[in-house]
Amino acid sequence: MTTMTDASVREFKMPDVGEGLTEAEILKWYVQPGDTVTDGQVVCEVETAKAAVELPIPYDGVVHELRFPEGTTVDVGTAIIAIAVAGAPAAEPQQVEAPAEADPAAGARPAEEPKPEGRQPVLVGYGVSTAATKRRPRKGAGTAAPADAAPAAPQAELNGSGAPRTPAAAPAGDRPLAKPPVRKLAKDLGVDLTTVVPSGPDGIITREDVHAAVAAAVPAPKTPEPAVPQAPERAVTAPAPAPVYDGARETRVPVKGVRKATAAAMVGSAFTAPHVTEFVTVDVTRTMKLVEELKQDKEFTGLRVNPLLLIAKALLVAIKRNPDVNASWDEANQEIVRKHYVNLGIAAATPRGLIVPNIKDAHALTLPRLAGALGELVATAREGRTSPAAMQGGTVTITNVGVFGVDTGTPILNPGESAILAVGAIKPQPWVHKGKVKPRQVTTLALSFDHRLVDGELGSKVLADVAAILEQPKRLITWA
Repeated sequence: MTTMTDASVREFKMPDVGEGLTEAEILKWYVQPGDTVTDGQVVCEVETAKAAVELPIPYDGVVHELRFPEGTTVDVGTAIIAIAVAGAPAAEPQQVEAPAEADPAAGARPAEEPKPEGRQPVLVGYGVSTAATKRRPRKGAGTAAPADAAPAAPQAELNGSGAPRTPAAAPAGDRPLAKPPVRKLAKDLGVDLTTVVPSGPDGIITREDVHAAVAAAVPAPKTPEPAVPQAPERAVTAPAPAPVYDGARETRVPVKGVRKATAAAMVGSAFTAPHVTEFVTVDVTRTMKLVEELKQDKEFTGLRVNPLLLIAKALLVAIKRNPDVNASWDEANQEIVRKHYVNLGIAAATPRGLIVPNIKDAHALTLPRLAGALGELVATAREGRTSPAAMQGGTVTITNVGVFGVDTGTPILNPGESAILAVGAIKPQPWVHKGKVKPRQVTTLALSFDHRLVDGELGSKVLADVAAILEQPKRLITWA
């Protein structure tokens, strides 16, 4: 008969997608304590710096405990939910098994402890990680301590005289133990983790340890010399008072998730790639007529046909005629990387912020298939279901500011890309057509490009080709 002490509780940790992400915010729990779950069932939705994704549980069992409430930002590798595995009753909170990284010196685990499974939880769409997650035991701790051994002195060991002894740093060649956020902090502060003395459980380096290492590296102030009479100095101005915020009339919104990542990416792009923006105003009356004709074509039945479809196709044709614009800058190797494929990004405004999913190999799609891909991309983005993979690997981007009634803008490059095309509002304007001033459908296009790899001539040719196709859409046939 299974008793309460036989219950096996498995902890599911915030997974690492292997893309440099160190934390995620829990947006919504789909289960509560006491609910039954099965392997592969989605238990929560989290938002990383790239997208909102759903996490499946890799166990069968009953929800024992939710470790964090909704809205909490959790470090990768931290347990977020405990599951009483199938076939065992739910255990009391104090009976939850210790994490695998517990100090081996505390004693060997009972023989009935379940062995770690080969499968590890990962984010949706990234497959199964095969790397082991159990941390290495500290050297000298491989043998369990005798039952009558005295507990170790907290925070320090004792030397021969009974005085505390500071623990030594990690041995040379042994990778120090630290969570990803702590490693990033050490990197930002220029601290070598192998020189840091750990104070966390099982020899883990904490944020405080890193800050302590920085403080220890600062030389102590010299003993001041006897004061020498000096001429009277001006009075020191008192520091400015701290700003006061009116909580009744102001709202402060923490910057996190997609918005935080977007802000960092835009700042990095603006101050890394030298931007150049060129503009052209064009008569797109014929393009608008073609849009209406395509809507009646049976090949486009069930597909969304709009001006963006033909603008996207025009940009793809312009890139085919000027392939050098489809490139990226490799700073490390000081090389220009020319792409022989086009992953076309479409900037999309969502409640969580601006995202730029892209259509893979858009250059190889027919017009109906391009229409289907655009429709699916926009619908997925609006529903908040865009995956991280869909936002990686873009080569050029289109941003349609015209939907907001804006004439044009100076768009900032998506990091790692060479060009971005902004499309303004399409509206009737007086235009000279066949020698007479007539109302025509007119828009303004703006192309920003990285001047390190796209010079003015190349950028101008690309923009001029897009404008020429939209003015005479039959060039889609003659130039394709």
